[in-house]
Amino acid sequence: MGVEAGAQIARARALVVLRIRSRALAVALLPAAVAVILLAGSFSGRLVGPGWDAARWVLTPVAVLVLLAAAGIALVVARARPAMSPTVPIAEEAAPDLYRMVRDLADRLEVPAPSAIALTPDCDSWLEDRTHPAHGPPPVEEHDDIAGAGKQAHRRHPVAPVLVIGSPFLWWMRVGELRAVLAPVVAGTGPSAHPDIAAARRFVRGLDAAVAVTSAPRRDPVSRAVLAGVGWVARLLLRSCRLPAAELERGVAAAAAERAQAVDYGLRIVAQEQVGLAYAGWDRLLTRVALPAWRMGRWPSRLDAGVVAALTELSRRDRLAEGFASRLGERPACDLLEEPGAVDESASLLAARLFHGGPAGPGPDWAPVDWSEYPEEVVDRRWRIDAARLHRVLDAMGVRPATGPAPATGSPTLSRVLDHLTDPAGEASPPSRSTAPTGEAPFPARAPESAPPPSDSEDGYEDEEDLSGTTPRSAALAARLSAELAREEAAAAPRPSTGGSPAGGSSPTAPDPLALWDDRALPLFPLQPPRTARELLADHLTAMICCAAMDTAGATPGLDWLDGPTLLHNGERTADLAPKILTLIEEGDPTPLRAWLAELGIRPEKPVRLV
Repeated sequence: MGVEAGAQIARARALVVLRIRSRALAVALLPAAVAVILLAGSFSGRLVGPGWDAARWVLTPVAVLVLLAAAGIALVVARARPAMSPTVPIAEEAAPDLYRMVRDLADRLEVPAPSAIALTPDCDSWLEDRTHPAHGPPPVEEHDDIAGAGKQAHRRHPVAPVLVIGSPFLWWMRVGELRAVLAPVVAGTGPSAHPDIAAARRFVRGLDAAVAVTSAPRRDPVSRAVLAGVGWVARLLLRSCRLPAAELERGVAAAAAERAQAVDYGLRIVAQEQVGLAYAGWDRLLTRVALPAWRMGRWPSRLDAGVVAALTELSRRDRLAEGFASRLGERPACDLLEEPGAVDESASLLAARLFHGGPAGPGPDWAPVDWSEYPEEVVDRRWRIDAARLHRVLDAMGVRPATGPAPATGSPTLSRVLDHLTDPAGEASPPSRSTAPTGEAPFPARAPESAPPPSDSEDGYEDEEDLSGTTPRSAALAARLSAELAREEAAAAPRPSTGGSPAGGSSPTAPDPLALWDDRALPLFPLQPPRTARELLADHLTAMICCAAMDTAGATPGLDWLDGPTLLHNGERTADLAPKILTLIEEGDPTPLRAWLAELGIRPEKPVRLV
């Protein structure tokens, strides 16, 4: 370990953590030491008498129980599997240039090279210790995670941590920028190799893993009671180590940053701007483009390539990003991979699992989609499915087809939706009036339009608050749509999420059956909260309008890299519909929307094609 001030601080805090461990061991051994002294005094004839005998009879069983408890706690801490980030391992054969660049960077920093490289579908990079026996694959010949370490006995020699790189960085950044960004990360292998720091980190990770083990739900009351005691001790030790462990990590980060200052310092300042830009583009791509596809049972197989397209589009629109597009002529960092397309597909599937909770591998209901197929496979299908759901709800509410020149064949039309949501006679907007007004010619008597009773009182209160500014008809339709979508999601819920793909278990994108990270609570990082009833109604109205535009005015579905699904009319993106739809929902006034439909030549009385 170098002479950086941060490294010295980290070592000092590591010794504090190790002293806490030693004190805990001393407390566990203290009753046994006292019992040994009492027994030795009995054998030597020095500690005799009724009082000493009573002390021996009391302390000896207590010492045995304490030793057994300490051994059990130590066993749980040692065998508990520390948390491991979900990543896509990159073998050296799959990226020799990338490994060469990282090793060259480590040589320039005079630190040990990372033992392996892995990718994560996020805009971040870090070092991760995977030396726990549960993390490493036991067969040496199948050592895909730790390249270059297969010929070594890793139990005798310390293994450097794994370098985890955000996959969007490889596609958006240039080679020099990636090297500059990774310099302070790779420099962290120097302090990590110090025995005291490594031991302190192992102890803290073991305690954290033990707390996770004891928090897992169990039905056996005996095991629950035993693990409750183990968890109490582990939490107590973890609280004692919290402050020095945090200062240890800050010291390691400071030491790594200080050591990396001499390597590509000027380029790293420029590269940090790319980190922020990549994060913005990645977040936009996931929430606006990938999430609609995931909800349709499709996962874009080239998310990282989509980041480049999204950021290029951003640089075209935003003057602040004008200079970033000129970088595209330089060599991208993804050229360091032998098969960037296969790596991008694996990272895209992992992103779908983490952010949406999709299955482990492709299947009939979980198929990859290429960007060229996105408008037809995702946008068009999503709009038509939403429009079909909207008309099913209207059928259940007893809403008749709209009257007009179109033949009364019961075919779904946009006019039916607009006529139903139109306030017929200046109907008041407070939602307390949920009954239909008298004198409704187009709408015959039908079942009450009140929302079905919510399953949770808090959710019901939130729905009422969300729909407080809408007309009664909009509120009733939104509540019915929300209930219908909830039923569909509940019916599709029982699908296995922890097993591999049924037919593609040998696929390179499918994870190992013995997963090294807990995927029972997928999605681990939900992108957005559930849509409110008002948002659902607005989305379904938008879908119905887009279907009418495609079927009656020649519009086509499109993909906007920053805003997601979009409607194209004569090859150009149409204006935003949100203000006009909100006017219809909140005021029951279809005038702005009908004017927009007439301007584009959309005929709402014509039937549309549903799924």
